Amino acid sequence: MANTIIRIGTRESPLAVWQATQVQNLLTSQNIQAELVYIKSEGDTDLITPLYALGVQGIFTKALDAALLNNRIDIAVHSMKDVPVQMAEGIVQAAVLKRASYKDVFVYKDKTDLEKIGYINNAWSNYSPLTIHNAQLTIATSSVRRIAQWLNRYPNTVIENLRGNVNTRLNKVQTNNWNGAIFAAAGIERINLRPENSVDIDWMLPAPAQGAIVVVCRKDDEAIFNACNNFNDKATALCVKIERDFLKTLMGGCSTPISALTKVEDNTVIFNGNILSTDGKQKVEVNKRVALNEAAALGTLAGEEVLQNGGDKIIEQIRNAGK
Repeated sequence: MANTIIRIGTRESPLAVWQATQVQNLLTSQNIQAELVYIKSEGDTDLITPLYALGVQGIFTKALDAALLNNRIDIAVHSMKDVPVQMAEGIVQAAVLKRASYKDVFVYKDKTDLEKIGYINNAWSNYSPLTIHNAQLTIATSSVRRIAQWLNRYPNTVIENLRGNVNTRLNKVQTNNWNGAIFAAAGIERINLRPENSVDIDWMLPAPAQGAIVVVCRKDDEAIFNACNNFNDKATALCVKIERDFLKTLMGGCSTPISALTKVEDNTVIFNGNILSTDGKQKVEVNKRVALNEAAALGTLAGEEVLQNGGDKIIEQIRNAGK
């Protein structure tokens, strides 16, 4: 690696640049020079169409993948939840950074909005005032996973489309007549934009690999793979692999409300996952605890259990609705 400058491919959004800079700093700590190379993605240029309507897996990653395979860059840095479970041919995972918060966050307009959804005394209530008082709430998100879980709990909600980078989306919350919007905690916390008027949605399961950053490189680039693998966080890598195996088993993509979370406590791996219909009315869950040395196939087994318990019917309904 002597006298080599590693070219780090990144999108131009503040969050993407922050993530790429973390990787640059990790390489610098190994006395390896690195520079950022900015690549535009289709997901950045189309800020109107909801993510689930674009119909393209890897919408935020394929431009970087192409640049990597064309030797314009040496590594690419992604939010791992955006990466398709089947990576492009010729590209491999080199490192997963230690996971930040996996939680979703509700950014609200006014404290009365929290009362409407039963967030009282800094905790989420198990009842829904929205349903009891027939109150109507308007919230914004473009994630089918968030929409489905929110409607499962608060069916009397109007959902508005929310696209753009973190700064743009936060500004839209203030300038539109909404009660609030849903964000990934990691996304707004990493660039110090989490507003005071926000609360963690503790009951909402995250997207598989949410809060994790992945570094990918060309399959045949052993030197760069090794340099990046030095800062691979094994615990996070295991957790997100299990979650992505669950997603892969359910054959889910951006248009399927699939959620998963894996935690390692002592020598035990704890997994929670679910799939919902897009309207939130149907839900199949799975919860598992296994020994750490028996966790390799946990995501696949959990996915198969969900399919057997009715998840296959939900997937079929979603596919038929899209035809």
